[in-house]
Amino acid sequence: MDQAKGSQKASVTPYEEVLDALSSLITKRSRADPSIKGDRFDLLFDYIKILDLEEPISKLKIIHVAGTKGKGSTCTFTEAILRNCGFHTGLFTSPHLIDIRERFRLDGVDICEEKFLAYFWWCFDRLKENTNDDVPMPTFFRFITLLAFKIFTAEQVDVAILEVGLGGRFDSTNVVQAPIVCGISSLGYDHMEILGNTIGEIAGEKAGIFKHGVPAFTVSQPDEAMHVLEEKASQLDVHLQVVPPLDANLLNGIKLGLEGEHQYLNAGLAVALCSTWLQRTGHLEVANLQQNSSLPEQFIKGLATASLQGRAQIVPDQHIDIERSGDLVFYLDGAHSPESMEVCARWFSLAIKEDSQQQTLNYQPQDDTRSSNELIQRDSGGRSWKNSTQILLFNCMSVRDPQILLPRLLKTCASHGVHFKKALLVPNISVYHKVGSHALSSTDSQIDLSWQFTIQRVWETLVQGNKGVDAQSMDAICEEVKDDTELCVKNCANSAVFSSLPIAIKWLRDYVQQNQSIRFQVLVTGSIHLVGDVLKLAKK
Repeated sequence: MDQAKGSQKASVTPYEEVLDALSSLITKRSRADPSIKGDRFDLLFDYIKILDLEEPISKLKIIHVAGTKGKGSTCTFTEAILRNCGFHTGLFTSPHLIDIRERFRLDGVDICEEKFLAYFWWCFDRLKENTNDDVPMPTFFRFITLLAFKIFTAEQVDVAILEVGLGGRFDSTNVVQAPIVCGISSLGYDHMEILGNTIGEIAGEKAGIFKHGVPAFTVSQPDEAMHVLEEKASQLDVHLQVVPPLDANLLNGIKLGLEGEHQYLNAGLAVALCSTWLQRTGHLEVANLQQNSSLPEQFIKGLATASLQGRAQIVPDQHIDIERSGDLVFYLDGAHSPESMEVCARWFSLAIKEDSQQQTLNYQPQDDTRSSNELIQRDSGGRSWKNSTQILLFNCMSVRDPQILLPRLLKTCASHGVHFKKALLVPNISVYHKVGSHALSSTDSQIDLSWQFTIQRVWETLVQGNKGVDAQSMDAICEEVKDDTELCVKNCANSAVFSSLPIAIKWLRDYVQQNQSIRFQVLVTGSIHLVGDVLKLAKK
């Protein structure tokens, strides 16, 4: 350990020291800001040379996946399938929800702290010693991508599955020159400030991961997007195939490990990627399969056991007494695009309906991530059903449009007969310049809530069905609604703004204590970071 690290205070753990070093690579400027020197794509090749990773990366047998929605799920299914086929797997995904190590999985498990620390300092120190004004330290995501390459090459994984962070063409994972196979999951409108304003422009950025002669797969896409994908594939002599959703009958009655009908689309893509990877790497003993007739047992087991935090996940609040754990349940989904918001709303609506229809108690205290068909709430005596109330806990980044996201959510839920009693609007709890769980305790008394007030006005206007409500009228409505707890910053008829997530969670817990005849089902969505913060607080 160098002198700088050795002089740290004894109260700082080695892991916190790493998180502090990582936080130094985060810029507060927009990702679309061209002045961020460490984010220049060409610099990645300089960093790879500094870290002596050129040859090791060229030997990795990589599956590369881009997309707007479902790329994380596709990668998760893919990893689980190949792991169950007996391969040593490396999976790189983003973002993390609670711990940075979630982004680096070896054989389906987050990298252990000891290895993470060793690989981190190996990369960080070499880059610190060899960067300068012309080749500055890489920004946060660039660095952790390089770290992933170091981990997977050093651990000699049989397959490295890489989820694109943003876009494709200039994403840091796209330094890969010769993947075994590429995949494009469902495309939609997201990160438009960087990727373009049309679905065609977005598709062009995603297709940037195509490599000459390397086969690629995608799912059914809007016509404009498909045209662009096919054109890019043709230019690079890429054999591009469109994969149908997985036929549920091929699973022999077993459910997918990830909830939601849309996951059959991602599972179909994962099966195609795995089959092609097996064929192109010479593993014909597993690869000889026809999806339309049967799936190997290893494939079925992988699809059934895949798990991904923060996507269609149900978590009872651990703070509530164990015999009353069904009184406050969080339904977590990191949806943040118009299309995924619709999927999330459909999942939530169906999950709470399954809940109420359940006739037997199947409660397992040791498992806090039960699927919706396993979860049931009764009163503390286990004798009678409780009335349910649905609450929305929401935040989204300011680059996204709540006037597009929220109507999709409301309309889809309403079509299933689900209506929210209240929307709780919060800022993200994590302080921007910190990475990891210790950032959770940080607070900012001067936090700007103007964005939350904007979301509140959108929500109130939508719920009241009066598009002509102006800001002045909205303020008057809010003044009429009193909040005796004094926890809300601004309480309206159908929504409340809180200065922090922990305060909103306290309000919910107090509300549960005061209304013990009701079970509260809280949909948490709009931001994957919000989902991660709620996960941490719910498990306290």
